[in-house]
Amino acid sequence: MAIIDFLKKQFIDIIEWTDDSRDTLSYRFPDEDKEIKNGAQLIVRESQVAQFVYLGEFGDTFGPGKHTLTTDNIPILTNLKSWKYALESPFKADVYYVVTRLFTGNKWGTANPVMMRDADFGIVRLRAYGTYDFRVVDVPRFLKEVAGTDDHFRLDEFNDTMRSRIVSVFTDALATARIPALDVASRYGELGEALLPLINPAITAKYGLEMTTFVLENVSVPPEVEAAIDKRSSMAAVGNLNDYVKYQMGQGMASGSGGGGIGGAGAELAMGMALAQQMMNQPGGILAQANPGVAAPATPAAAAPAAPAATLDLMTPQQVAQLLGVGESDVLASLEAGDLKGRRIGTQWRVTRAAVDAFLAG
Repeated sequence: MAIIDFLKKQFIDIIEWTDDSRDTLSYRFPDEDKEIKNGAQLIVRESQVAQFVYLGEFGDTFGPGKHTLTTDNIPILTNLKSWKYALESPFKADVYYVVTRLFTGNKWGTANPVMMRDADFGIVRLRAYGTYDFRVVDVPRFLKEVAGTDDHFRLDEFNDTMRSRIVSVFTDALATARIPALDVASRYGELGEALLPLINPAITAKYGLEMTTFVLENVSVPPEVEAAIDKRSSMAAVGNLNDYVKYQMGQGMASGSGGGGIGGAGAELAMGMALAQQMMNQPGGILAQANPGVAAPATPAAAAPAAPAATLDLMTPQQVAQLLGVGESDVLASLEAGDLKGRRIGTQWRVTRAAVDAFLAG
């Protein structure tokens, strides 16, 4: 049996490897004694590159085709010289097959938000995820930095390292590109292509890899920033705030005159009361016509009104809002801006009906 094993070791090797898996990056040819004979035939197929390692150092790199290997392991003679090594040759050699096809659809994402400085929001936190395609372009560097002496290196062993490296480079590239957060969502494709020249030099120099496609599928901001963006969009949609308030007031009057529900009825009632007050307070008004030539009885001091008759035409912002069917905050905003004319009595605003009519007419 020992003689048969001895004779088997003298045959010239034929080295080849095929694999139907989709996740193998590199594979070491399974030569148990690692004594590849001089003149061994190496077969390399398309989408493969073979790296010859001799005496622990990288040798030639072989592309697709059939190649003849040159080593110090000469059949019979090597065994005769190996008596002092217990018939084990000191001339060890390995062949690593590296897959050079495109590995597609690999996912990446930020485990934690990425801090960046933005022109619109200052310092903002972003989350991002997407996919990428890559291939091995520098076989010796890939074997040295990534696969090492692993006899069967698979994609899942490298995913975490690749993902963290991509996130790091993506963060630096995004900061260098200085793209505003509001523009990122509309420029996913452009951003992915723009980041490739920034990402590839880093991963090629470090791992011997080249990224052919970098897809940015989504970039999201924290909820509070999303709320700020929504408010900004609403303001842009409204446009001129003064015109918007006038429109709302006009709508309120239209709904009030049309009897549109409780709000409309309240606005209509308030408008009627204001008109009645004006008619009563005007010289020669309804009260004067009803009792011509009869002087009004003197009012006791205790029953005198708290304000002169001229102030009955003044309305509070709440009354104006109720009259027009809009929010009180809209009325206050127009008063502060000077669009709606009013005056302060103490700390409170007061508005005349004439001022309201002039505001709506303007």
